[in-house]
Amino acid sequence: MEPLIQVRDVTKTYGSGDSAVHALRPTNLTVQAGEVLLMCGPSGSGKTTLLSIMGAILSATSGSVKLLGQEIVGIKESRLPDIRLSNIGFIFQGFNLFPALTALENVEVALTLKGLSKSAARKRAQELLEQVGLGDRVKHHPADLSGGQKQRVAIARALAGDPKIILADEPTAALDSQSGQLVMETLSTLARDRGRAVVIVTHDSRVLHYGTRMVHIADGRLEEQAHGNHEAKQVEHEGVPA
Repeated sequence: MEPLIQVRDVTKTYGSGDSAVHALRPTNLTVQAGEVLLMCGPSGSGKTTLLSIMGAILSATSGSVKLLGQEIVGIKESRLPDIRLSNIGFIFQGFNLFPALTALENVEVALTLKGLSKSAARKRAQELLEQVGLGDRVKHHPADLSGGQKQRVAIARALAGDPKIILADEPTAALDSQSGQLVMETLSTLARDRGRAVVIVTHDSRVLHYGTRMVHIADGRLEEQAHGNHEAKQVEHEGVPA
C-alpha cells in the first residue's frame, strides 16, 4: 500500500555560506493510513519544520515529499492551497477558533470555504461535532467551552473536506490530563477506524502510549524510531526528551 506521506532526503536550510542554518538535515520518513506517528524531541530540533514541510506550509530546500502519491516539492506556489485544502487537516495548540462564532459556525465556515452550500455545510458541521462528542455544544461559543472541548471543535474543523492526513502541533500542551486524553482518543479513533494518517508533534509525555510509532528528532536529524506503544514507553523511560 502506498503511504499517505512519503518524505525522501528532505532538507531545510536558512541562509547560505557560513551563516547557513541547517534546520532539517536529510530526512526519510513514511506514514501509512491508520498510523498515529508521534514526533518528539527538544525545542528547536526540527519537529515543527518537518511537520510544516509535510503540510505544504513550508517549502523544502531539497528532497521529495509526496502526499497521497503527489509530489509537492518544486510545484508552483499557487497550487499549494488547493493541495492543503484537499488533503490535510491542521490542528494547533492555540485552537485558532473564531471567538464570535459558535462551535457549529466555526466548523461551518471551514466547509463553506471548501465550496459547500450553507445548508450542506451546516448539516455536515453538525455531523462532525457529533463525531467528536460535541453534539450538545454546537451553539456554545469558544468562551463557554473547556480547553478540551475547544480542541475537539478544532479537530472537527480539521476534518472538513474529509482529509486523509491530520497534522497536529502540540495539540495537548495547553490541556489538563482529562482533556488531553479525550483529544488523543479522538485522534487515535480517526486513525484506527477511519484510516487517517495522523502526525503529532509533542513534548507531552502523557500522550506517548497513544502513538503507533514514534520518531525522535534532534539537531535537525531523525535519530530514533520506535514501533508500538511498549517501545514508545521504553524510549521515554530511557530519557529521550518528549
